[in-house]
Amino acid sequence: MYRFYSWRCWSAPGVAHEVRVSEDVGATLHIQPNDNPRAGEPGLAWFALTRKGGRIIPLSQCNCKLAVYSNPRSPGSPALLKPALKAVSYQRYQAIPGANIAFPKVGSYQLELSGTAKAGASFKPFKLTYTVAVPR
Repeated sequence: MYRFYSWRCWSAPGVAHEVRVSEDVGATLHIQPNDNPRAGEPGLAWFALTRKGGRIIPLSQCNCKLAVYSNPRSPGSPALLKPALKAVSYQRYQAIPGANIAFPKVGSYQLELSGTAKAGASFKPFKLTYTVAVPR
């Protein structure tokens, strides 16, 4: 069974996923496999991106960018990675932003997803930041 939050993003029981909100956009980050990234091995990271109220925002409606930083992050420090986003689908989330990420080494990272609405879409510019631990 899934738990639904006010943003209509879900998490499986026993797995802690944090919903981040910026302006009228919210998202939950998932990293495959099993939200347990491994250093040096590529994994698919995807964002259950929604508008307030639960309407899904597909990548086709968003000028989205993803950047990966070391954590802690110094102001003005460059991104370690800027993975290309692609449309991915998982269960009810169709064509949402996702990217293959290979974290370079064990440690803590900050993922920053930012975006603006493409023509025909209607949501405010957003920036969402997540902390990811890569234990092995």
